[in-house]
Amino acid sequence: MKTIKNISVAFALSFLAFNCSSDDDNNIVENMEPDFSGTFMQQDQMGRPAVNTVFVSGSSKDDFNVTIPSEQNAAFQSMFQANLEGLSPAFANAGDKNALQQDAATFTGLLATDVLNVSLDGTTTFYDGTNVLTGRNLTDDVITVELLLIFGGEDFTENPQFSNDNVSANDKDFLPSFPYLASPW
Repeated sequence: MKTIKNISVAFALSFLAFNCSSDDDNNIVENMEPDFSGTFMQQDQMGRPAVNTVFVSGSSKDDFNVTIPSEQNAAFQSMFQANLEGLSPAFANAGDKNALQQDAATFTGLLATDVLNVSLDGTTTFYDGTNVLTGRNLTDDVITVELLLIFGGEDFTENPQFSNDNVSANDKDFLPSFPYLASPW
């Protein structure tokens, strides 16, 4: 009984202290708009998730991250190609191609320009079995598609041990309306 009485007294005091506060008497409304003043610098390029992480050598990360996309291919394609050929057995031999029928130079030319392409008049997807790299839906399994294009060879069957991240769904369902992303768990 003493515990309940102590809790009741503590609750009453906190309620009284909160409601007797004069902090809200000035009715000051703070500006909640974001502040874009100052100097900003891009920290990371991520048009296509994991591409920068995998194909840009550690000593070149800062340079890549501040290079505008229209200049990335000329500056970094050869590095991407060397890293792809060193990493993927699917591109180990001259003439090897991926499921897009791209050889190492063509594929890494596409990847080195780290932007997310968006189809304005067709299907928007990272890959749906027919359309490839025409945008991205939240439900697209981007990492598995990238792994398939890097390791899967001409028909996605080569190197199956490397061609799937084995994550089949998001932790929570996406929302049916904006902002679409599931709430944090």
